[in-house]
Amino acid sequence: MLNRRAFLKTGAAVIPMTAALNALDPASTLSAEEVAVAAVREHAPTLVPPPPRMTPIDPATEPWQQRVRRVGQSNMTEHDPAVMNIEEWADYWHSARADIVFISVTGILAFYPSKVKFHRHGKFLNGRDFFGECVAAARKRNMRVVARMSPDLNWPDALAAHPEWAMRKKDGSVQLSEQDPHLFKTCMFSTYMDDYVPAIMREVNSLYDVDCFYTNGWPPIGSLPDCHCAICSKLPASGTPAYWSAFNDRVFTLWQKYDAIAKEKKPDSFFFANLGGNVRCGPNLDRLGKLAAWFQADNQGRTYADPAVWGCSLQGRVCNAVLDGKFAANVTAAYSTGAITWRNGSKNPAEARMWLNETLASGMTPYYHFIGSEDGLGEDRRWQKVGADYFRWTAPHDAHFKTRRSIANIGVVMGQSTQLLYPGPDTARSRTYMHETTQGIYDALLRGRFAFDFVHEDRLDAERISKYRALLLPNIAMLSDRQCRQLSDYVRSGGSIMASFQTGLYDENLSARADFGLADVLGINRAGDPIGTNGNAYYARIEDPDQAHRHPILDGFSNTNWLPGAQNRMPLKPVQNPVLTVVPGFVQYPPELAYPPTPHTDVPAVVLLDSGASRTAYFPGDIERSYWLTGHGDLLRLLHNTIQWITRDERIVHVAGEGFIEIFAWETSPGYAVHLLNYTSPDAQHGWLQSIFPLGPQTVSMMLPQGVNVKSVELLHAGTRAAFSQESQVLQFTVPRVEDYEVAAITVR
Repeated sequence: MLNRRAFLKTGAAVIPMTAALNALDPASTLSAEEVAVAAVREHAPTLVPPPPRMTPIDPATEPWQQRVRRVGQSNMTEHDPAVMNIEEWADYWHSARADIVFISVTGILAFYPSKVKFHRHGKFLNGRDFFGECVAAARKRNMRVVARMSPDLNWPDALAAHPEWAMRKKDGSVQLSEQDPHLFKTCMFSTYMDDYVPAIMREVNSLYDVDCFYTNGWPPIGSLPDCHCAICSKLPASGTPAYWSAFNDRVFTLWQKYDAIAKEKKPDSFFFANLGGNVRCGPNLDRLGKLAAWFQADNQGRTYADPAVWGCSLQGRVCNAVLDGKFAANVTAAYSTGAITWRNGSKNPAEARMWLNETLASGMTPYYHFIGSEDGLGEDRRWQKVGADYFRWTAPHDAHFKTRRSIANIGVVMGQSTQLLYPGPDTARSRTYMHETTQGIYDALLRGRFAFDFVHEDRLDAERISKYRALLLPNIAMLSDRQCRQLSDYVRSGGSIMASFQTGLYDENLSARADFGLADVLGINRAGDPIGTNGNAYYARIEDPDQAHRHPILDGFSNTNWLPGAQNRMPLKPVQNPVLTVVPGFVQYPPELAYPPTPHTDVPAVVLLDSGASRTAYFPGDIERSYWLTGHGDLLRLLHNTIQWITRDERIVHVAGEGFIEIFAWETSPGYAVHLLNYTSPDAQHGWLQSIFPLGPQTVSMMLPQGVNVKSVELLHAGTRAAFSQESQVLQFTVPRVEDYEVAAITVR
C-alpha cells in the first residue's frame, strides 16, 4: 500500500496523473505496476561528492572549434543558384547568432565552376561562383565556413569511365540510389575516394578561404556497407569482425589523408565526416575519438526505427564516452523527419525544440538546418523563428552550456561491436535486438532518475572507470579477454557490476566461449544453450517467503511468489541460497495447460554477490530488452532495486518530484549545471511532441567537493534565480516549474 506520507517521500515518481491523485488518498492502494513505475523508496539516497574540480583551461589555448556554440545550415539544392538571395540567407544565420555555417561544394553537383572531371555543374549554375559568393557573405558577417562535400553518389558518365568506382550487388550489377536511379553508389574502397575526393578538396583550398572540410553521406553511420565489387569481393564478408577491422582501417586511412589535405593551406583546418548512429556507429568510436576534431552527429530527428524521444540525448552520451571533451555537434532537422518525410516542410516546433534541448543537455553543440527551395530559405518558413529564437536564448549562457565533464557515478558499458556484429540468441542477425536492449536499460534509468554515462567497451582502463560506483552491462555479448580482465580488476578494486544474458559469452572475434568471460567475478557457470519462449515466458520464484527478511532487490513485491522473467535466458548451474529461481516456461494456450510441469527448480534466476565494497548482480535473461518490449512494472522495479543495491543507492545528484524526466549533471567553468528534460507526454515514444505537459516543483540535492561554495543558482529557461541552501557540502534548491526543459546553472566561488 502506498499512503500519503510514502507518496510524498517518493524521490523518483514517474506515475500517471490519475494514479498520483489516487495515491494522495491515505486509504488508496496502487497496483503493483503503478508502484513499480513510481519507484517508491522510504528514504532518500546517500549523497556522495563528485571529483575535485578540474584545473581551469585557458580559452586561448583551445582549438577554434571548441569556441563554436551554434551551427547553421541551409542545405542547398541544385535550383538555389537561380533563386537564392545570398544576403538574406547570410543575414538570417548571422541574426540567429550562428558561429559557423555549412556551405555546399559538393561532389554530386558542383556549386562553383569546378574543373575536376566528373564534378558535374548544376544545371542552374551557369558558370556562377555560387559557393564563393556564399563564403564571402558569411565572412563579411564574421561567420566561419565548413566546405560541405558529398562523395557517396555520382552520375552515369563517371560510371562509364570508371566502372570500378561503383558498389556492386552479389550478381555484379551496380548499386543505384534508391530514390534517384540515375545516380550510382560509390565504393569507399575504390580510387574514387583516393583520387576524386582529394582533387575537389585541393581545388577548393586553392580558390577559397574555408575553415574545414566535411563529407556528408560517408562513412556509413548505422550499419556496414555490403559491396561485391572486385576490391570488396577480396575482403572478408560484410558484417563479420574481420570485415569491420578492414572497414575501420580504410575509414581512418582516408580520414587522415583528407585531414592532411585540409591542413595544406591552414594548419588549424581539419577534415571531419558524417557520423552518428549512436551506439551502432559504423567506425570504431574509440579510434575515432582519438582522431576526430569535430564529431558530426547526423542524428536529425525521430524516425520509425527510433521512436523514443530521448534519441538525441542517447547520441550525446555516446559522444561524451569517446571524445574526452572534444567538440561534438548534433544536426537537428527543422524539416519533417519520420516514417513519412516532407523534406521541405517544418516539423512540430515542440519536437524541434526538444531535439535542441537534448543536444545542449547531453553536452553537444546545437546545429539547426533546413533545405532550401525557391529563394533558398524555403516556401515553409516556420522553421526560421524556432531556430533563431533558440539560438538567441543560448547565446548569453554559453559558459554554462559548455561542459567540462559529467559528474554521474553510474556507467553503462557501450558494446559497439556487440551492437554491430552480435547475431542475437537465434543466430539470425537482427538490427533490432540490441537496439531494444539499449532502449530498455535507457528507459529504466530515466524512470529511476539515475544520472549515468556511457562507457565505451575499448575504454575500460582503470583510470577511466574508477569514477563509477557501478557499471551496467546490458547483454554486452562480445568482450575480449583483456576487457574481461579490466572488468574483473574493477570489481576486485571495489567497483560493482550488473550484467545480463550473454554478457562475455563471445570474444572480440565473435567466437563463443565455453563459459562466460566474467564467470568468476559474477559467480556463474553456463549450463547449456539459450532458451527462448514458447507461449509463457519463464518466471522467477521468490525463494524467501519471509517478506521482512527478503533481499533488497525484492523490495516492494508482496502477495506474489512469482515475478516475470524474460523472453530469453541462459541456463545456469545451481548456486548457494539463490534469491530467485527459474520456473521454466510453459504454454499460455490452451488455458487448461497453462501451469508449470516443473514448478520448482534450483536454477538461479539472478545471481548476487556481496564482497566488501563490491557487489555484483547477474540476470540470465535479457531483462532490459524484455522490459522495453512489455513495459512490465515488475521488471522495472527489479532493475531499479538491483541498481540501487549494487550502488548502495549512492548518488551525486538527486532530483525529487513528479514526472518523467531525463537528468544530466555537468561540471562547467562557472561551476555546475543540472539539466532537466521533461518527457511527460503521450508522445514520448511515438510520433512527435504536440505540446508540453509542464511539471511542478523538482527538488535538487547535490553534494559538492570539499571547500566549494555556491554563489548563485540561475534557472536559465525561467530567467530567474533560485533560492538555495548549502549545509556543509550539501546543496539543495527547488526548481518551481519545468516546461520542456530547465537548466539550473550553479556558479561557485
